[in-house]
Amino acid sequence: MTFSLEWKGCKNIFMDKKLTASSYVLIGSMLFGLFFGAGNLIFPVHMGQEAGNSVFAATIGFLVTGIGLPFLGVVAIGISKSDGLFGLASRVHPFYGYAMTVLLYLTIGPFFALPRTGTVSYEIGIVPYMNPVYQSFGLACFTVVFFLVALVFSLRPNKILTWIGKILNPLFLIFLAFLIFSSFFSPMGIVMNAPIHGAYVTEPFFKGFTEGYNTMDALASLAFGIIVVQTLKELGVKSPRGIAVGTVKAGAVSVLLMGMIYSCLAYIGATSVAQYELSANGGTALAQIAKYYFGSAGSLLLAIIVTLACLKTAIGLITACAETFKELFPSLLSYRSYVILFTIVSCLIANVGLTQIISLSIPILMFLYPLAITLIILAFLSPLFKHRQSVYLLTTIFTLFASVGDAFNAIPDNMKNEAFIQKILLFYQSCLPFFDMGMGWVIPMLFGLSLGWIIGLCQRKSVRSY
Repeated sequence: MTFSLEWKGCKNIFMDKKLTASSYVLIGSMLFGLFFGAGNLIFPVHMGQEAGNSVFAATIGFLVTGIGLPFLGVVAIGISKSDGLFGLASRVHPFYGYAMTVLLYLTIGPFFALPRTGTVSYEIGIVPYMNPVYQSFGLACFTVVFFLVALVFSLRPNKILTWIGKILNPLFLIFLAFLIFSSFFSPMGIVMNAPIHGAYVTEPFFKGFTEGYNTMDALASLAFGIIVVQTLKELGVKSPRGIAVGTVKAGAVSVLLMGMIYSCLAYIGATSVAQYELSANGGTALAQIAKYYFGSAGSLLLAIIVTLACLKTAIGLITACAETFKELFPSLLSYRSYVILFTIVSCLIANVGLTQIISLSIPILMFLYPLAITLIILAFLSPLFKHRQSVYLLTTIFTLFASVGDAFNAIPDNMKNEAFIQKILLFYQSCLPFFDMGMGWVIPMLFGLSLGWIIGLCQRKSVRSY
């Protein structure tokens, strides 16, 4: 991965296999930079607006999937001794390894996360200053320029990633700290008076849990975990135990910082409904909040910083996806061709708008997340069932059955109301507990895990250890 190249100049500094605390802070900061992109800003704010005075329970659920699962995902790659997502997913079946890797990278890349970097930048940076009549044209012009710049630097990403990572990320965090402190010292409203919307009325924790899917960080952790492992190896940590401990320490730094930011942003969102109506998305809400506290100058500064931060994320995602596809399909296209292809696709999809991208991504995330969670759990339990393929295979099959139902349950209402879809949903509702809460995959996963484990115990031979 290109991201690990930033550390090659540092590896001579840390010759001892026992790294210092500052080393883990540096690695954790790198991981935070990889994780924290456009969605990490907007979704906690919008969740806070919808959750209202149930924001505390919703935030706890959001943190489980928003920081808990990404942490476990990074650690899972570290302890599994695999060569990344493809190696881990291939334990189910080689075909599944290809399918899961391709679908996951397309999701965190050109289909959803990458277009979102451009649309979030536009929502925060341009929309507040543009006549609504010209917003579609403005989005087209902005995304063309945004992704053209991303394309140029993705072909030579090292310098811009370093420059933005060392200067723009700290600047962004400083501004965000001012925004957070202002909201605590001079809140826009009282959380207890904030109205509750939608599913947050009856099940705020579980709604927050599934909202955490939108950050895509648990999916990204399976892709980024190998970067942490490679970085630790370059710094002199070679033993499996040392790598496992190192991923835990580095991951803890990253998730601690993200957890604090998420909690504060959710609080700000909950208080903001006293001044603004419920927004269509978190990008609009964040722009309104910045303008409330700092006026036009604050909005402009936020717009510049968020745009550049999203640009960094876009460059990183384009690079990661292009390198991964080049490794999986080396004879199909060159790295340069993959970069151009993913950039063009991302630019086109970005023009459907932020709200539509979020709406379209939810069914895919509801399908992928149970499968990603299953892989993470299996990676931790694998030594206990001696890495038997039967356990990986049966657990994934049963989870896959449930995740298909979760995907259908998350499609837009105009499609969901079709008679055929209603029959499918009725079937899932009748046979899967917790299905309506988006948690219908839990029981099938546990059943598949138990069944695979029992069958594995009856087998005379286990598959080779990884």
